[in-house]
Amino acid sequence: MPELPEVETVKRILLKNIKGMTITDCLIFTNKIIKYPTVDEFSQQIIGQTINNIERKGKHLLFILDDYVLISHLRMEGKYYFIDKNSDGDWKHIMVAFELNNQYQLRYHDTRKFGTMHLYPKNIYLTIPPLNKLGLEPFGRNLTVEYLQSRWMKKTQPIKKTLLEQDTIVGIGNIYANEILFESRIHPGEKTKNLTTTDYQNIIDNTRKVLTTAINEGGTTIATYHPEPGVDGKFLQHLKVHGRANQPCYVCQTLITKDFINGRGTYYCSNCQKLK
Repeated sequence: MPELPEVETVKRILLKNIKGMTITDCLIFTNKIIKYPTVDEFSQQIIGQTINNIERKGKHLLFILDDYVLISHLRMEGKYYFIDKNSDGDWKHIMVAFELNNQYQLRYHDTRKFGTMHLYPKNIYLTIPPLNKLGLEPFGRNLTVEYLQSRWMKKTQPIKKTLLEQDTIVGIGNIYANEILFESRIHPGEKTKNLTTTDYQNIIDNTRKVLTTAINEGGTTIATYHPEPGVDGKFLQHLKVHGRANQPCYVCQTLITKDFINGRGTYYCSNCQKLK
């Protein structure tokens, strides 16, 4: 579930707690989380590295170390706990634990075990998967109508599916795609190639609007996802269509429809968001 606002929230929480700390040990309990290098190499290389900064690219957390960058993708339910090393925990779901030089641990918890970690040298991490084929950040100057037209003008698939792809704009997941399309008054099933110049500009503007509000609210907390213990994202209170099937549209009172596009639950107002 974590999308750009949730990952940004996690990044900010971690920065306050672990920036400047050194990793003194690495305990790996679920090997499949480690995608590169080998599990043994991962442990050997990361021990002794200082966490100099934490950045975000799309839905990926980037731990900037002395010699390496740890790329962490939370996927469905991954989360980090910063906790005293002697504290109890739900060890059944703790995949990796990094011991730090202040007697604390950074524990990666993932009930679904879908998350991934890559550890690459700093000079190559942007040139290889998973980061090298990602699209633009939503807030960058290069995200323009002309850019979207060059990428999308021949696509016949629904715009909802297109928004969820990460090769043009990064960080948009299911919840925010539904909200962005509602704010833009675009039907989620509309063929991407049918979008107008105005539609493209609306998508850019409303992507920035929705994601900025969500970041300011700490993301969206749902039943299975919290950014950290005791922290709830408040954007749930701002949702206008997502999760509101059969409830009246805030604009026109038409009941919100729920369909599935590409297997993802899709919420929209059939009156405000009409097919062309």
